[in-house]
Formats: sequence, C-alpha cells, structure tokens
Amino acid sequence: MSQTLLSVGIDVGTSTTQLVFSRLTVKNEADAFSVPQFAISEKEILYRSRIHFTPLLSADRIDARGVEKIVEEEYRLANVKKESVQTGAVIITGETARKENAAEVLSALSGFAGDFVVATAGPALESILAGKGSGAATYSKEHSCSVLNLDIGGGTTNMALFENGKLCDTGCLNIGGRLMKFDAHGRCVYLSDVLKPFFTLDSDPHEVAQFLSDCLEEAVGLRKGETYRAFITDKLCQSAPLLSFSGGVAELIHDEAMEDFAYGDLGVLLGRAIFHSALCKGPYLKAKETIRATVIGAGSHTTELSGSTIFYDHAQFPLKNLPVVVLSEAEENTSSTELCESILRHLALFPDSPAVIALNGKRNPDFKELCKLAEGISLALQKDLRSPCVICVAQDIGKALGQAITMQLGACPLICLDGLTLHDGAYLDIGRPIADGQVLPVVIKTLIL
Repeated sequence: MSQTLLSVGIDVGTSTTQLVFSRLTVKNEADAFSVPQFAISEKEILYRSRIHFTPLLSADRIDARGVEKIVEEEYRLANVKKESVQTGAVIITGETARKENAAEVLSALSGFAGDFVVATAGPALESILAGKGSGAATYSKEHSCSVLNLDIGGGTTNMALFENGKLCDTGCLNIGGRLMKFDAHGRCVYLSDVLKPFFTLDSDPHEVAQFLSDCLEEAVGLRKGETYRAFITDKLCQSAPLLSFSGGVAELIHDEAMEDFAYGDLGVLLGRAIFHSALCKGPYLKAKETIRATVIGAGSHTTELSGSTIFYDHAQFPLKNLPVVVLSEAEENTSSTELCESILRHLALFPDSPAVIALNGKRNPDFKELCKLAEGISLALQKDLRSPCVICVAQDIGKALGQAITMQLGACPLICLDGLTLHDGAYLDIGRPIADGQVLPVVIKTLIL
C-alpha cells in the first residue's frame, strides 16, 4: 500500500528566491506479519522554478510582497493550486534570516506550503538540507565514505559532514558571494560588516575573493591559519577527505568565461578563486544540485513519518510550531512523582503554548513499567494540561502509552507519537493522518527568528 504527497520547498535566500515541487511516495515497508513501518520511499522532482533575485526594500528589510508575487507566479507556471499541496517547507536562509521582517515574510508565504511551514532555517538545518539536496549524503551512503558539503551562498557557507550517509556534524561561516556588491561600472557600493575589519569599499575585489577562498581552505584544514575564525557564525564543522560544493557560488566554480561582475557581486570572482585553490586540487564531488540544493532538500527531506503504533484522540490537525522539551534518561528512570516534577519543570519553559514532551521510553516495557511511566506523565498533565497534550517516544510504544494515559486522565486532546528521536531546541509540525489514519507526517525543525 502506498500513497503520494505533493510537496513544495520554498527558499528565500540572501541572493535568490526559488521553489521546487516534488512528489513523495509513502509506503509501508514492513512485511505482512510485522508492525507497519511507513517511510518516504520515492522522491520525484516535478518542477524547478526560475532563479529569482530576492527582493529587498533596504539592507535590513525583505520585500515581503515582492517575494509573495514571485511564489504566486511560479505556482501559476507550474499549474499548481495552493490547496493541492499537502506538505513542504518555507525556509528563510543565510543573511536573509537576520532581516528585521523575516517573520512578516513567513506570514505572507504560510499559505503556500500545505500543512507545514518550516520557518527560518538555523545554520544547522540549512546545512543539512543543502547536504541532502546536493546529493552529498546519498554519495556518502552509497560509497561508504565521508563527504563534507560546502553550501556557498550569498551571505553564508553552510557545512555538513556525512559519514556513510549519516549526518555527523554541521557548521557555518559568514562567507558568500554577496558580501560585496557593485554598480554597473564595477564600483563597490556595499561591503558587509564582516569584511570591514579587513577591507574597505576601495579594496581590490580579486584580493577579497582570494582572501575568502583562503579562509575556506583554513576552515577545512587545507591551509594553516586562524583568520577563518572571524567568520564562524555557528560553530566549525569537522573536515573530510572528500569535498562537495553546492549553493549559488558553486554554480560559478567552473565558469571561467563569465564576466567578473555579472551578478553585481563577488560571486563570480569567489567561484573562480575556489576553482584555482587547494579546495579543488584534490578529489571533490560536483553536486547533483548546486544553487537549488537547499530548496530540494527542503521539499524532500524535512517531512518525516511517525511510527505506526501511535495514539491520538480528540486532536485537531494540522498542528504547527510546537516546542519540544526533552527528558533525560535519568529523569525518565525515577519515581512517578519525580517524573511529574521533571515534566512540569520543562513545560514551564513554554508557559503559553502546547509543547511536545519527548522521551526515549523502554523497549518492550512490561505492564507495570508502562503504567508507572503513564502515571508520571498523567500527574504532570493534571497540573498543567495543555491542549493538545503531545507525547513523543523514541520506542514503538505510542499506542499503549496513550491508552494508559487516557485510563488515568480520562478523555482529553492527546497525541502520542513514536519512532522519532527529538532534541532540545527543536519544534514540531504535525500533519493530518495518512495511510488510513495509521501514521502522522511530521516536520522536525529549528526555528530562529
């Protein structure tokens, strides 16, 4: 049994805005005698939009209506109606995520991505999406090797390290093609604050591009030096013997014929400097997707599926932007009263909204262990009842736990997800049930506004 979903990924970046429509196939991959295991088995890209320059009102404000018009026009060209999109993500990436009115743009676009809106991508999420969309993660898995993807955009370089297909580390540097902008005569009219300790508006752009390329070499261990540390925005990522490049600048790495200021920025010169640097002297991957890598990652990879042993009662879907609080193993393995106090302490961090209580749970617990866990959760919910109450367990015990909680609490809006491992700082979107109500699609995301 399989089901298809129409997904959209919308990326509003420092330099460009674009979107991709994909068809996701959801399939039960378990045999007839096992608990159903639903997974996204196929991803087919149906439409790639044109690459649009991100419209800005000023250096600090995005033109929200301008972005909305771009998306409306691409929906029309793709012959897709808003109501036919079932899942997807709107992400604001790079320096654009730091603009004053990023939330206004999200609000303007919120109706275009089905049940889900991934708001602003933090550096880690952006790195992951680009690494998956570029094909670096898949190559790493298929060739049992380590790959470091550098997604070089307008304002940032997002790094993601994959080992055997698994994400191991992420990082972000303030290095990109739009750190300098030029007028029609090649005069610099904008210099990013991050470059001002090193350069002025009158500096030679070729020297600036070489300097940034050298910093990237330092960051991945190909050149000795510490200058790159001035550009770390999140944290530094571990390196790997095999590099992969995506992002708008990666599109320009092999283009020797393009005019220096074809895009009115540093992108062409930076791409050229990278091509002639140590970054491209050793083995490296030419990404399957370069400038569209993040948005394809968003359209294909942000949607995950809960386990099929779930429980939900009196809950209204979809649910968006639920903050996650995570219980430690030590907190789980205490008395019901102590577990209750731990949950209340975590919930107090988000007093004004429903929250997701995430725990690992014990695999195949006996009845007594399950009732003890349910009792601790129920005691907490009696004192701080959210609507809905959302529990997420890593082990496949969601249905049994939900039933045990209901026996103690009575009927209430309750959702028990399982098969998902969550982390502090994450937010959750939960879509409408699919596969005859057996599974819930979710988006795990990082919001930074």
